Amino acid sequence: MNSSIMTIIIVLCEAVRRGTPLLLGTTGEILNEKSGSLNLGVEGTMAVGAITGALLGLATSNLFLALLGAFVGGMFCGLIYAFLTITLKANQNVTGLAITIFGSGLCLFIGETLKDTKKFPSYTSEFYSEITGGGIPVLKDIPYIGQLLFSYNALVYIAILIALVVWIYITKTKSGLRMRASGENPASADSVGINVDAERYKNIVVGSGIMGLGGVYMALFINNGLWNTDWINGYGWIAVALVIFANWSSARAIGGSYVFGFLLALKSRMPSLASAFPSVLSWSTAIPTELFDALPFIVTMLVLIFSSIKKRKNSGAPTGLGLNYFREER
Repeated sequence: MNSSIMTIIIVLCEAVRRGTPLLLGTTGEILNEKSGSLNLGVEGTMAVGAITGALLGLATSNLFLALLGAFVGGMFCGLIYAFLTITLKANQNVTGLAITIFGSGLCLFIGETLKDTKKFPSYTSEFYSEITGGGIPVLKDIPYIGQLLFSYNALVYIAILIALVVWIYITKTKSGLRMRASGENPASADSVGINVDAERYKNIVVGSGIMGLGGVYMALFINNGLWNTDWINGYGWIAVALVIFANWSSARAIGGSYVFGFLLALKSRMPSLASAFPSVLSWSTAIPTELFDALPFIVTMLVLIFSSIKKRKNSGAPTGLGLNYFREER
């Protein structure tokens, strides 16, 4: 019985670890979308955050610098997106896709070049211990509960804190109200003195920085700092769908991200679940592992289809989402 409980806890812990980059990507995208910008560049932004943060962190053996580098890398992508869509009035969908192509390509170019020249930095033993360790002292040693709630690295708790702070910012502050007004009805917001362009710039750039943190999590904590040609592996696209799943609420995104994290964890953890519960899950051994790879993306597609067919009465989607604001047409 104890071994079965431990198996469940291990799977849930893996779901939290896999869901954390999704939470960061989703939270950043919510800031973009609530201000009126449909940024489909999450995948590319996370990729830039991954390569800038990982290289800086591995070169300096400093986790803070890794996070700072990832945040700045994400902000750089957000600034490009904001300049093109707000200042130059480019199409938001096309620009977002361009950011994804640019960011993913830049990450691949830098990573492959450094790998070929054997200049890609690697962990020092101290930095590796810092990354693979973690947890809250004393509390993580509590049986069962300690491992489930208090055994994670710092970025897991930072991601939850960021999501809650963003939720408070959006729903409880005057700055958040101005941002929501810019996304709901930019013309009305402009008429009462709100600088719509500034609001969108601010939230796009900060939101993209948060996406960058999700990217460096993928690089350092999931891929162990080892170069991989596809560090992000579609997580950015799942984050876009998670915004809808969470109804544009970063607080709800916490649970939603861990649900998708559970789906992502099934490939590696289903055999142990089947061994722990043979009478219930023995059939799972006959399922091709490729299906578990595809499962999160299948669910993502179903979320998008369902949301398109059934419009929520209390949808959190901004009315002006995806629409550029032309002040002269006010």
